[in-house]
Amino acid sequence: MNWTDVVIMVGTLVGTAAGMLLVQKYASVPARENCNDVAGFIFAAVGAFYAVLVAFVVIVVWENSSTAKATTFDEADELAGVYWMSRQMPLPEGAVLEGLTLSYAHAVVDTEWHEMADHHSDPAATALMYKIRDTALSFDPQGDQQAALYQNVIQHVDGLASKRRARLNLIADCVPPLLWASLIAGAVVTIAFTFLFGLSNTWAHLVMVLSLAGLIALSLIAIKEMNYPFDGANAVKPTAFEVFLNRLPPPR
Repeated sequence: MNWTDVVIMVGTLVGTAAGMLLVQKYASVPARENCNDVAGFIFAAVGAFYAVLVAFVVIVVWENSSTAKATTFDEADELAGVYWMSRQMPLPEGAVLEGLTLSYAHAVVDTEWHEMADHHSDPAATALMYKIRDTALSFDPQGDQQAALYQNVIQHVDGLASKRRARLNLIADCVPPLLWASLIAGAVVTIAFTFLFGLSNTWAHLVMVLSLAGLIALSLIAIKEMNYPFDGANAVKPTAFEVFLNRLPPPR
């Protein structure tokens, strides 16, 4: 948890405690005890609806994060395919393409990944992608063996470009503002409903309400941290590209 998450958690608990104590002060316990049955029935419906909403959003952001991680590994696999095919190509085309793949991997790891945390891509990495494609397409195969090699290179280049587009399509928040408004409003309503119950033991009531508020705040913090796959506590790392760069053979 970062400081923002701590502030959200503490603020939620403090605000809930303040609201609970104000209700206890200005609304008598006997008056609220008479509403326990009706409040309990409505609270069960509100709680169930909100639980379904939170569960739905958690599943969506988790699947989005998993998709982002899988996409980065697929992109690195395609890049490795271009690299290994380039080492089979004749000079100088093969050496040029090999160098471009390495430059692209370094650009993604060293520059673009940091920019993606701010919802941006790296123009230099995009330019390298275009150079990789142009270099591969400019290769003039001689004979059946080079023709087969050319087809494999083009296939991996197309896959690399496709997976890059898929990764960059994920540099946006998964949960839209309208859904965030629903989550926050639902949290306020759900917690506020617990104030309506009348219990003679104020401290026991406060502990139960704070436990619920803390659980809801923790759920919203988890959604916030997973909302954007390339930032937060659960951020996707450039592990696939780093593995590719760390397992390279000596240059030709």
